[in-house]
Amino acid sequence: MSEPEQVVERTLVLLKPDAVARGLTGEVLRRVEAKGYRIVALVQRSADRELLAAHYAEHVGKPFYEPLVEFMLSGPLVAVVLEGQRVVEGFRSLAGATDPTTAAPGTVRGDLGRDWGAKVIQNLVHGSDSTESAAREIGTWFPEL
Repeated sequence: MSEPEQVVERTLVLLKPDAVARGLTGEVLRRVEAKGYRIVALVQRSADRELLAAHYAEHVGKPFYEPLVEFMLSGPLVAVVLEGQRVVEGFRSLAGATDPTTAAPGTVRGDLGRDWGAKVIQNLVHGSDSTESAAREIGTWFPEL
């Protein structure tokens, strides 16, 4: 019986301004590399409104959109492209539930996240939710790839 074909995926991860401000970039990246994912591209930068509008296009008009954009404009962030087997699903599992209070221990948000009440947008990291989203998001943040 032959081994199932292993498909290498790429995903976009954003270490949000709260992660950068709290000095958690190294810890998050340590966990990513310990999981066995390869960092393909990495940049620390400040996003602008145009970039965020492209990234969050599907959320335009939703009640949380403007507070999310304002938060993402509040300081530098780190954008990373990861590569690995089932990396989209794997990073989302590593990140944990969106709400840091209910995120499982051992996850980035469960171990490092803080409860900001209604401001669940301040949850340290973003990870693409599908390979299709990953391709679009990587193209937005890293057009050279």
